[in-house]
Amino acid sequence: MNKKDLVQNIIMSNPTLTKKSVDEIVNSVFENMVEALSNGETVDIFGFGKFEVTERGERDGINPATKERIRIKASKNVKFRPSKSLKEKVN
Repeated sequence: MNKKDLVQNIIMSNPTLTKKSVDEIVNSVFENMVEALSNGETVDIFGFGKFEVTERGERDGINPATKERIRIKASKNVKFRPSKSLKEKVN
């Protein structure tokens, strides 16, 4: 499912809503999540899961094309942990 499918599913379950309003709401939700994560906050959605920023330290690696040793810079990544109820529904 992509964002377009998500918007369409919401409209199908709530036919009184317009495509434009649903699209704005979905965009707003994602923008708020990105803003919170970029500020180092955790986004915890009850019954769905938790998004949090993790940091990876600088480390050594190997360029697979040249087999040359390289230094990989430290970076931040977003980790998702599904809630117990989401895990149960998927399994």
